[in-house]
Amino acid sequence: MSLLMWTVLMQTKLPFSVWFKLQSHRVYRKAAIELKELNYLFWETTLRCNLNCRHCGSDCMVDSSVNDMPVEDFLAVLEEISTQYNPKTITTVITGGEPLMRKDLAECGRKIAQLGYPWGIVTNGFLLDQTRFDQLLASGLRCITISIDGLQASHDWMRGREGSFDKAVAAARMVASVAQQRKLAFDIVTCINNRNFDELEEIRDTLIDSGVKYWRIFNIFPKGRAVGDKELDITPEKFVKLLEFIEKTQKEGKIYVSYACEGYLGPWETRVRKMPFLCRAGISVGSVLIDGSISACPSLRADYIQGNIYKDSFLDVWNNRFENMRNREHLRTGECAECKSFKYCQGNGLHLRDESTGKLLRCHLKMIEEAT
Repeated sequence: MSLLMWTVLMQTKLPFSVWFKLQSHRVYRKAAIELKELNYLFWETTLRCNLNCRHCGSDCMVDSSVNDMPVEDFLAVLEEISTQYNPKTITTVITGGEPLMRKDLAECGRKIAQLGYPWGIVTNGFLLDQTRFDQLLASGLRCITISIDGLQASHDWMRGREGSFDKAVAAARMVASVAQQRKLAFDIVTCINNRNFDELEEIRDTLIDSGVKYWRIFNIFPKGRAVGDKELDITPEKFVKLLEFIEKTQKEGKIYVSYACEGYLGPWETRVRKMPFLCRAGISVGSVLIDGSISACPSLRADYIQGNIYKDSFLDVWNNRFENMRNREHLRTGECAECKSFKYCQGNGLHLRDESTGKLLRCHLKMIEEAT
């Protein structure tokens, strides 16, 4: 090992195997940015919701003053996209709010599938009974994510409605029972907080018992209703214990659990997820928000809007804008300015930036270093 390489490893505090994978991933990231090939498209179909989640980033309500987007408006976007892309290569994910609040959800999915796009939903599971599930499957449902945020008391507290845990687990069991047979991509997501942290092993066992094969774990980011809520923000010490739990559970092999695309993890990269960190917002992920705004990940709101489908061509926006997402040198400020890991991290997830100041709200690497 050369002196230069040794110096780099010491500065970034990385094991050689992790450093090598990150170096290779930088080449991949550069190619992906240059290619800017859309392969994941979110549709924020409604802001209505049947729960009252403590961490909601879009502040959804049961009776939202914002109307649901007509499916025809979104289909027009998909038709335009198909002039440049093969629809089969772009997964369309319907989100909200709660997508199942739309009684025409199955019909929306059917029309999306007729255009050749594989589609799925992200749901809290409360309204997903057998009848609705069968309708979605018949309409071409290809992927589904259900949120389970703890055991009964902690999940219901988080979601703001009694009975939501039982509904979510029942939905998970129902989907898991046919997922392999129907070639349905299915996973559970869990947002870790101080109420559910000590329940991790029991949550794992509940999911395994329910037949779930894939599980993703997030931290809750401090935006929307989560701002200032101390119950939701775990300590650096707990964060490292979470990573240790994920690695241990992976080795057990009963369920594949991973830390989601939340942020750069330094020496933990590739130990708790398959691929090194890459915030794909604006690189391969786009979104159409409820008011027609064109953005990337739905967690990116007003500060990253690139256009609007009601006045702009989606393809023109995708091909020629998004510069602040594809070139992230503008994020090399504040604590990121002199950080030796910026070349791997690129300023962390874009959703972790303050909308008005651009300040980084959370550095995962810093949390790991503080705890160790």
